[in-house]
Amino acid sequence: MRTLYVVTHQQATHHVDGRVGGWYDSDLTPAGVEAAGRIAEALRATIPDADTVELYSSDLQRTKQTADAIGKRFGLEPVFDARLREASFGEAEGHPQARWDELFTPPPVEGDRMGHRYLPGSESRGEVAQRIYAAMDEIVMSPCEHQIIVTHGYAFTFAVAAWIRMPIEALGHALFKARSGSITTLHEDDLYRGRLVVRLADTRHLD
Repeated sequence: MRTLYVVTHQQATHHVDGRVGGWYDSDLTPAGVEAAGRIAEALRATIPDADTVELYSSDLQRTKQTADAIGKRFGLEPVFDARLREASFGEAEGHPQARWDELFTPPPVEGDRMGHRYLPGSESRGEVAQRIYAAMDEIVMSPCEHQIIVTHGYAFTFAVAAWIRMPIEALGHALFKARSGSITTLHEDDLYRGRLVVRLADTRHLD
């Protein structure tokens, strides 16, 4: 059996500063660091001590700091993978939200939603999906019993969609919403090989 835990990082400096995230390399705030500790404790309380565990993370600072907190609790070194990053928001990254509002182009209701670029220089949904699907495919090739993946709020949709093997071309309207600091539990059983979404975006550990 295999269980994946997809973690979205908690509060980062770009949140409180009102700046656009994406690949803008913000750090966790003190509140975000405290929440990362809660995430680590919740995962440690869930995963049996004797079971094997692997830890993967986006390589941006806010996810690295979250993964480091989890790694310390488990005695693990995280594997950092740029393919698990948030979407790149191009020319708006690191700027105040007003810059996003100025540059943003809404996607079409129908048509090529996967190839659309919301902002100049940004990634399309299709490009984000391709890299996250590739990372997820490699992760699940490992026979490890428990795998923890630390990523971002927008990227989260594509991690879950990759797990349930939703075709990329069907992702034009798909969105899985996750509050910052959430833990999503995904499970595959040995008999049927069903890929379950056991618990989506759980934040009870933050209360």
